[in-house]
Amino acid sequence: MERAFVIGHPISHSKSPLLHRHWLQEYNLGGTYEAVDVEPADLVAFTNAIKSGAFIGGNVTIPHKEAVMALCEKLSATATQIGAVNTLWMQNGQLHGDNTDKYGFLANLDQQCPKWDAQNSVAIVLGAGGAARAILVGLIERGYQTIYVLNRTAERAQRLCAELNTVFQTKIFSPTTLQDFNKLAPNADLIVNASSIGMNNTKCEHVDPTRAPKHAIITDIVYTPLETPLLADARRAGLRTIDGVGMLLHQAVPGFERWFGLRPRVTQQLRDKILDGRHD
Repeated sequence: MERAFVIGHPISHSKSPLLHRHWLQEYNLGGTYEAVDVEPADLVAFTNAIKSGAFIGGNVTIPHKEAVMALCEKLSATATQIGAVNTLWMQNGQLHGDNTDKYGFLANLDQQCPKWDAQNSVAIVLGAGGAARAILVGLIERGYQTIYVLNRTAERAQRLCAELNTVFQTKIFSPTTLQDFNKLAPNADLIVNASSIGMNNTKCEHVDPTRAPKHAIITDIVYTPLETPLLADARRAGLRTIDGVGMLLHQAVPGFERWFGLRPRVTQQLRDKILDGRHD
């Protein structure tokens, strides 16, 4: 029986088992998917177990997404650009690594708001961590001409923008702080929260989405709560909003296909099941 996994430390909070087991049952496949708590000191031993055939592949989450890159024998171009791996599989005797967060972000918007990138002059991204990096790579691929990266500390945003401008040989990425949001928002076509703002209903006093133009789209990768204060304020202002649970679902699709040979569908039934199992 083909076995897949998600590793992290801690890992009990992960929704990946619920998600992948739904697909295994829906498509009547005989594989398994399990959560494994792997401490950083045990990461090498676990990847050796994959190479020895204990698993066909799996997902990687915090704190292993960067460290596992050095243990992969093949990396996708996307994983290299993002600087992190969240999906592993064995192929031709080698451990391959990919990052599907960019795919998940774009696929969610494509499904929830077709032609969302038709107006792609200016995007604002809140946060400068790993999730933000994946999203920024996706936005430059979709043709955004100016992308502002806003972070609590300017230095982190500056480092990220400098690195991505070098990787893509461009000057599209511009760093600044959250305090500049209200000044930049009137020109935004897309606003993305890729930070932890919104968890536990937290809010940033410097971020007022009602400053955005009426055509702007506001999306949040936080999905607990499903409607964050940012999305609630945007919705009340008549702006189009997209919640973050879809990114979680779509980023899982490529890995499942790699491991079990079938490309699963992201459906309303799956979305409802994941939301029913969330811990608000």
